[in-house]
Order: sequence, then C-alpha cells, then structure tokens
Amino acid sequence: MDEGLNGIDLRLLLAAVEATGEAVLITTAVLDEPGPVILYANPAFVRLTGYAPDEVVGRSPRFLQGPETERAPLDAARKSLLAGEAFQGEALNYRKDGSTYRVEWLITPVCDAEGRITNWVSAQRDVTQRRAFEDRQALMVRELHHRVKNTLATVQAVLNATMRSSVTMEEFARAFGGRILSLARTHALITEDQAQVASFEGLLRAELDPYDEGGRVTLSGPGLNLPSELAVPVSMALHELTTNALRHGGLSRPGGSVEVTWGIEDGPEGPWLAWAWTEHGAPPPTLPSRTGFGTRLLNKILTAQTAAEVDACHQADGLQIGVRIPLPRA
Repeated sequence: MDEGLNGIDLRLLLAAVEATGEAVLITTAVLDEPGPVILYANPAFVRLTGYAPDEVVGRSPRFLQGPETERAPLDAARKSLLAGEAFQGEALNYRKDGSTYRVEWLITPVCDAEGRITNWVSAQRDVTQRRAFEDRQALMVRELHHRVKNTLATVQAVLNATMRSSVTMEEFARAFGGRILSLARTHALITEDQAQVASFEGLLRAELDPYDEGGRVTLSGPGLNLPSELAVPVSMALHELTTNALRHGGLSRPGGSVEVTWGIEDGPEGPWLAWAWTEHGAPPPTLPSRTGFGTRLLNKILTAQTAAEVDACHQADGLQIGVRIPLPRA
C-alpha cells in the first residue's frame, strides 16, 4: 500500500482529487516553452474545458489561452513562479467549443527533498458567473449615481417651473405632487427591469389606465423599451398631457377620449420613435392666460433632453400632438 502525507493511502488522496469540484492540473516545473507540460488533469477540468484527458496530457496549459486572454495576469503568474512562489489570480480561458470562461487559479510548487521545484499543481475554479454579477453590480452602482444626480436636477427644475406656473398654493401642491409621483413611477419601472429600461406602453398605461373607463383610452403600437435617459422626460411629457386632458381636454367630460399611436421610423442617422397623441370630444379651447409648465415641457424640456421634434395643434375635436424622438442604435 502506497502511503503519502501522514500515512494516508495515496489512493485516497487521488480519489479526493478526482472527486473535487475544482479543476486540478499537475504540470512539469519548466516554465519556458514548450513547457510546462501537463501530466494530469482531473475530471472537473474535463467538465470545465470540454477536453478529454488524452487531449490535455502532454500539452502546455497555454493552449487554453486565446485572443481575449489578458497578458497582465499571465506575466504576474510567471514572475511569481520564477521566484518559486505560489500565485493566485484570474484569467480568461477558452473551452474546446470556443466559448470563454473566467478562471481563478491557485498555482503552488511541489518540491523534492532538496527543495527543488519538480512540479506545479494548479487548482482552478470557474468564476464566470461571479465576475459577471460583480461587473453588473458595479455598472448598476455607476448608473444609480448618475440617475440620482439627474433626478435631483430634474426635481429642482420641476419645482422651479411649477412655482412659476402656479397661481395658488393649492395649485402648486397639486401639480408638484403629481409630477413627483409620475417621476417616482417611472423610476420604479426602470429599476424593476434588469436592463434598466421602461416600455413606452408601460409609461402610457401608468398615466392613462386609471381613466380608461368604457374604452376612453386607445393605445396602439409595437413593443418598445426606452433607456432611462429617454424614459424620464417622455414620462413627464405623458403626465402633463394626461393632466391637461383631465382638466381641459378629451378626458375632462363624458364621451371624450384619448388615442395614442406609435411606431418606429428609419432615418439616415438611425431609428426614431414617432408617436401621436389625439384627443376627441374635448371642450373648445380657451386662450391661456399664461404659459403652463406642460407647454414649456413639450416645447423646450422634451426637445432639449431627447432632441425631439414636437408638433402641437388644437383642432375643433381636441388637442393633437405629434412627437418624433431619435432612438439609440441597438
């Protein structure tokens, strides 16, 4: 019976290495090409890479590298190993089918009785999902910082504009509270989506569904997701249009209605979102005594933040708004 460390049967040690979930390689000690040469690969390595043992033994671990493999961790590993030290790091490797995976390795030396390094043992762990999660978390933190900054600026702008367009404190409280709630709904829609987007139809329904009694609201268009930088100003515009329709337009009296249609147009510089807001059965328009925040938002804020083209007119039957917004390329 072969005995190893502390008298443990070497067959037990081999069985443990064969059963572990971490990939294990044993190589020769020579670091210069064509070495080191793989002498042993356990079943976990086979599962991780897709290579059979006879496709691995006799080759250098370098064959797992590819065009996107980073040079820096390889150079750091070589420096540590030349010094006879263990090394822990990460790199991008390639499976037999050409797919990539991010591996975390711990490479340790095996020395003979005289202290000379005879082999390297590499324990490898697939950390692809963990790294993707960490990268995703970092991206979300950056996006959150950016969005909080923009949200605070938006709230300040809404506050100032609402103060200028309100005559009484009651009018200010109602208008400002509604706009902040609309902004909060939009951010909730964006945050709940993993891609940090909000559907255009979802923004419409958040504003109009509470007033869709007896088919007073008609929505028609393809599925379309807007990134946060477009979703926020668009949702504010939809909130102002809905509020105006409730107070003065197609939703202000029985029999009135609102119809919204939208589609995607191709332009020389990329796709555009084209949508039309049409009110029916509205009271005759009256001349405004002052320019409201909603009008300024459509004509200025929406245009400035989204580079939109806005065309608004009052027909005998109600307000008609046409908007074209350039969309980011896929």
